[in-house]
Amino acid sequence: MNRGAKSAVIGTMVVLLGAGGYGAYNVVHAVANVGSSSSAKAASTAMANTAPSEADAVKRAQSFLDSWKAGPDHYTGAASQTTDPGNAQNALQSYATGVKLSAISFSDVAVTAPTTALPASGNASNNPALETHVTFTVTAQVKGGTWTYPSSLDVLQNQAGLTSVNWAPSVLFPKLKANQSLAAGPVTADASSVRVLARDGKTVLTGDKYPSLAEIVNTIAQHGGTTGSSAAESGSGIEIVDSSNDPIATAKVFTAPQGAAVTTTIDAHLQAAAEAAVRGSKLNGLPAAVDAIDHSNGQIRAIAYANTGSEGNTAINAALAPGSTMKIVTAAALFDHTSMTPTSKAPCDATATVYSQTFHNDSPSDTDPNASLTKAFAISCNVSFIKAGFNQLVTNHDASALHNEATQVFGLGSWSIGGGVQTTDPSVPVPPANSPDQGAQFMGQGQVAMSPLVIASLAATVAEGRFEQPVILPGQHQTSASQPMSSSTDSDLKTLMRAAAHDGDGTAYPRMQNFSSTTGAKTGTAETGTTTNGWFTAYNSQIAVASLVQGGTTGVDSAGYVVQAVLTADQ
Repeated sequence: MNRGAKSAVIGTMVVLLGAGGYGAYNVVHAVANVGSSSSAKAASTAMANTAPSEADAVKRAQSFLDSWKAGPDHYTGAASQTTDPGNAQNALQSYATGVKLSAISFSDVAVTAPTTALPASGNASNNPALETHVTFTVTAQVKGGTWTYPSSLDVLQNQAGLTSVNWAPSVLFPKLKANQSLAAGPVTADASSVRVLARDGKTVLTGDKYPSLAEIVNTIAQHGGTTGSSAAESGSGIEIVDSSNDPIATAKVFTAPQGAAVTTTIDAHLQAAAEAAVRGSKLNGLPAAVDAIDHSNGQIRAIAYANTGSEGNTAINAALAPGSTMKIVTAAALFDHTSMTPTSKAPCDATATVYSQTFHNDSPSDTDPNASLTKAFAISCNVSFIKAGFNQLVTNHDASALHNEATQVFGLGSWSIGGGVQTTDPSVPVPPANSPDQGAQFMGQGQVAMSPLVIASLAATVAEGRFEQPVILPGQHQTSASQPMSSSTDSDLKTLMRAAAHDGDGTAYPRMQNFSSTTGAKTGTAETGTTTNGWFTAYNSQIAVASLVQGGTTGVDSAGYVVQAVLTADQ
């Protein structure tokens, strides 16, 4: 057949399609057969150096789409209108089978500007062929529902003027590639869809809403938990799968999959309050951190930090001198290993010297030669605790008593709070013989280092009368203290902490005076190089809270505001 005859047939096909729609299918099929004859096939190897006109491109696209729409019996005709009939027919059949296709239609068929493409399938020329890009909208009735999406194809022509669809898997669905297909059915949730929940089992914890938890949430999502967790539930939709039928990506979701959920111990209300507290205006942008623990079971209710820069989450990973908050442990050791009681005399002198190093109180005016241990604790007299600790707890140069009290009674050690979340272990080393640290340790200096989480645990142990290891997942294994706190020691510690919170000269009084008389607190100010850090810890009937403000001049006027805000939110 000569070129003129071919052109005439094409013209007839267009007219019939325009007038008869699906009734013109046999004519289209006839053209496809002509296109697959030996003479036409030979002609198709020589591509034209011009793109098809918009009208011709739309006609060819519409013809192809009509054949696709006509169903599996007509896929051969649809495929024959492409540059790769074999693969096109297989792909059309795979599409119908994979998505459980019951009907399909196309709309909004339109042309965009011609584009240059790589040589089409079957094109013997090394020169790129010019194509005309046609877009359309697919509406398919598939297993699960109606699926509507935009797609496109490219139409090119040979030197004889015959047009064809440049076949590519993306004709069926834009994101589909070679050796991939579509499959309708269950759509599973991936690891990124794991939901990390607050203790109510409903509130989703996200880094957007709770910035301090961003890294913690990601870690828990990756590691999960054996308790407080629920398995993922599949949704329904269509997935892109590879040649082994393994999912690659989700193409359409009809019913959203329910990701696995991990329930934490975090209280959403307290977490929000903690997030606001570490950013409070009274801190003037200083780096701050806070933790809240349910002292009845060790469950962490809030973790927050702000403005710590490269130091990251100092709420659980700081390793800094805790200052006078360490006097909680010092007092416990005095009660457990000496005859001292809250009423015992503990003179608050101006200075104390240990192995040639002289120690002072935070304020030179804080002296009282008749101070009891309770008053010394309330006004946070360094000298009282250094003298009492060094004189009564250090024996024959053995200064291990404080370390033993911290580890055996207060449970300080290497904790696993759950979910793969890493925390920095506290350090209460035994000072070497003849070291000034044998005195410094009793006021939380020297080599003693802790995080706010650890300090909150100290207060929680006093509040409950026993150590409960902090955890962030319910059911997480908790290490026990090797030695229970005696009821008398616990009662004595409560006496001291209530005095610090409610006696008029107590250092914690300005922040605690409006809370119940059963609450207790302790302030701390620690020297670190050229600056000081403010510490504050307190407990009420439910939670123990501790805060660190780096650069805070005093604990009460920096970290005290943070703890006060969190305790207020718990009322």
